[in-house]
Amino acid sequence: MEQVGAPRAQAPGRASSARSDSPTVQSSAVAVDHLTKRFGDRVAFEDVSFRVGHGEVFGFLGPNGAGKTTTVRTLGTLLAPTSGAATVAGIELRPENGPAIRSRISIMPESPGLYLRLTVAENLECFARLYRLADRRERIERALRAVNLTDRANDLCRSLSKGLRQRTALARALLNDPAVLFLDEPTSGLDPVATREVHELIAALKERGVTIFLTTHRLEEAERLCDRVAILNTTMRLVGRPDELRARLFKSSLEVRLRSELTGAAAALGGVPGIEGWEAQPPSSYLLNVSDPDAVAPDVARALVHAGADICSMTETRHSLEDVYLELVDEDVEARRR
Repeated sequence: MEQVGAPRAQAPGRASSARSDSPTVQSSAVAVDHLTKRFGDRVAFEDVSFRVGHGEVFGFLGPNGAGKTTTVRTLGTLLAPTSGAATVAGIELRPENGPAIRSRISIMPESPGLYLRLTVAENLECFARLYRLADRRERIERALRAVNLTDRANDLCRSLSKGLRQRTALARALLNDPAVLFLDEPTSGLDPVATREVHELIAALKERGVTIFLTTHRLEEAERLCDRVAILNTTMRLVGRPDELRARLFKSSLEVRLRSELTGAAAALGGVPGIEGWEAQPPSSYLLNVSDPDAVAPDVARALVHAGADICSMTETRHSLEDVYLELVDEDVEARRR
């Protein structure tokens, strides 16, 4: 697993980095080792390494220009890497292996690229023929069922909403029964209902054992769908489960809200084991950095009541994946210059 860049001074409320296991090359649907892509003097991404396990939904996050789409195109054999190595669907990423890799994967770009004057079924038939797939009728019917479009098979694509076009594009990506499915911003521009439908389709594909490589700008989407995420900004910043990344960047904390400001808060809180630091948040709240919220909370409550405080609420502060992302991007000079 890639680590955050060089060690830095720890700000209040931050936790130190910790390693966690990731899939090995043998257990990986995608294995990337020190991969770099340059266009002349411009670096698209550099020295990138990560693993994607079989049947995993792997989120690929980063700002515009971070190299996410270029990484997908490289792993999908549409671009040749400048250096480094990768294995995709069990096949080494080499020019001579391009046809074999493409037969095992599918890429759904942000723009569906459908023929609008053709029906849904005609689009799928066209692409099934281009890829010289056998049993085309059966594959098309199966793909339509997978995305709940059987009853729209004869509709012209130009008559479909953007959400239905995205589902059609997803059906097209499923025609070859891919071992690895690359989804590049699949919910971009969709309304909440269409977005939820795409999320449900992704969850269903995961249940079928499809490995999904998901690039997205929607952090709540990544947190909901992904087993693990990677944060890329030309180089890899961090890889791990969302809860693991939160623990690596932020310490556990309790937010305590009292009915009124407590005189002598330092004396009351200073003697509680497990409190590693605290700060007042006027008018009458306190943020406590703690080692273990569940273990410390009862002692905090007893100490405050003993000091005469009236506790209105005590909650564990939970940082979102967005907090993690913004913490890394905010500290990244390259991101600020974009």
